[in-house]
Amino acid sequence: MLKGIDHRLNAEVLGCLRGMGHGDTLILTDVNFPAESLAKQSVLGKLLRMENLTLPAAMDAVLSVLPLDTFVDDFAATMQVVGAPDQVLPVHIEMQAAIDRAEGRPRPMQRVDRFGFYDLTKGAFAVIQTGERRLYGNIMLRKGIIRPEEQ
Repeated sequence: MLKGIDHRLNAEVLGCLRGMGHGDTLILTDVNFPAESLAKQSVLGKLLRMENLTLPAAMDAVLSVLPLDTFVDDFAATMQVVGAPDQVLPVHIEMQAAIDRAEGRPRPMQRVDRFGFYDLTKGAFAVIQTGERRLYGNIMLRKGIIRPEEQ
């Protein structure tokens, strides 16, 4: 255990988040996502896991140390429901709440179709699979910066 670090962040995840730079993307997935195969195409090249957590709980842990990009509109994106792209599921509401808590203000995440989300995953820095069992519990987060006065 480390002081000031969320206990849900394991060493591999912390190392990954530290290694990311401004604009790099992180994918958090549910248990049904083809995470293992797509993670092999990420920069990290292997799948990381936060298996005992729901996606919103994993987001809260990650966002406790990861700043979100403030220079772009696509700082966060979730996968659209196939056949109902405007449908908002409870897991999406919880993901948006995690973003808003971390940012201290509302910042709407974007939505991406299924295959577009797979493409985002292939180009990501890393992929973390959570224990989320609800469908469409997948999100892309884009790393921002920490300004000198925030250190």
